[in-house]
Amino acid sequence: MTTTTIDPAEVAKFEAMAAEWWDPNGKFKPLHLMNPCRLDYITTQIAAEFGRDLTGPQPFKGLRILDIGCGGGLLSEPMARLGADVVGADAAARNIPVAQLHAEQSGLTINYRFTTAEDMAAAGEQFDAVLNMEVVEHVADPLAYLTACQQLLKPGGLMICSTLNRNPKSFLMAIIGAEWVMRWLPKGTHDWAKFITPDELCALIGQAGLDPVDKKGMVFNPVSWRWALSDRDLSVNYVTASVKR
Repeated sequence: MTTTTIDPAEVAKFEAMAAEWWDPNGKFKPLHLMNPCRLDYITTQIAAEFGRDLTGPQPFKGLRILDIGCGGGLLSEPMARLGADVVGADAAARNIPVAQLHAEQSGLTINYRFTTAEDMAAAGEQFDAVLNMEVVEHVADPLAYLTACQQLLKPGGLMICSTLNRNPKSFLMAIIGAEWVMRWLPKGTHDWAKFITPDELCALIGQAGLDPVDKKGMVFNPVSWRWALSDRDLSVNYVTASVKR
């Protein structure tokens, strides 16, 4: 495997938690809570870019979608249910059998692979959309990684990329709150120094050869215990859409 942007320490963190991917009250509880919000953004952006009607049966039929850093398949499975031809790729080997087993139990056909974005790009793989969610803050070289994602897109393809902003509030919420106080994640899951501001991410996306077309915040409401998209609040979690012209 080419491991240009892989950080072995980051991979080891997620391999240690692999068996818990589908436990809504386990170590990935934050992602389970966030998933409806993430899916709202992803499906809306894909439907708009490719002229698909989300109210119809299998609206993403005919689209080839890559879920890079797929983990246990929390995003791959909904994309498959919407009719897409899905490839889920992860650099943490232990995630793949977990994802494969859950897909089989759910009656879904998903092509899960233990590989990297760089290896897939080198092999000439091409996709209509790349889902790049909560991964860029864990790689060793964000620009090289985003460039590989750009190479994996067909002309006119869409990349959805989410990550964490870098500021005092994100340290308070994502590190102290999620890891130390709520203990949703093991301490050390995130490295605040690797968080990326929206301006930095959009600049990196542009350098990688993509055009940023949208960005929104994902905001957690501690009263309702729900996440929602926001046009204004990108202070902690946020998500972007960019296109390969």
